[in-house]
Amino acid sequence: MTTLTYLQGYPETLLVQVRALIEQQKLGTVLAKRYPQSHTITSDSALWDYTQALKNRYMRSAPPVNKVAYDNKIKVMKHALGLHTAISRVQGGKLKAKAEIRVATVFRNAPEAFLRMIVVHELAHLKEKDHNKAFYQLCCHMEPDYHQLEFDTRLWLQHRALSAGSSA
Repeated sequence: MTTLTYLQGYPETLLVQVRALIEQQKLGTVLAKRYPQSHTITSDSALWDYTQALKNRYMRSAPPVNKVAYDNKIKVMKHALGLHTAISRVQGGKLKAKAEIRVATVFRNAPEAFLRMIVVHELAHLKEKDHNKAFYQLCCHMEPDYHQLEFDTRLWLQHRALSAGSSA
């Protein structure tokens, strides 16, 4: 039986369907049909512009983002798909906070919808620190298909892991 590392926590009925696609070697075909091409946002500056455009459209009143970058140190299995950090420093008599968003470099070659889902997720953390109801409502406000995209991103990661394992 195939271990679905990226899909833990999903209902067994759904996992049975995914395993069937894997056994029939159709998972990659299904994903390629749904998301036929990757994006062109490959540099940190392009990722910054992309993130700022989403923030300006949906979250103008949120704290500013000081840095956005791809990060090859993020291991998708050990961490998340992206990271948000708030760095606080004392400058003079004031406390200054700087927000940073880092996206795993594996998403340089992903479909744009998956990158958008990750950026939306990390932007939502500017207002909501925890993964609570308000957090997911904000994600769905910025990306109405958020939950489907999160699931499809996990399918894509699972497919990549299986493909890498079979070619090794």
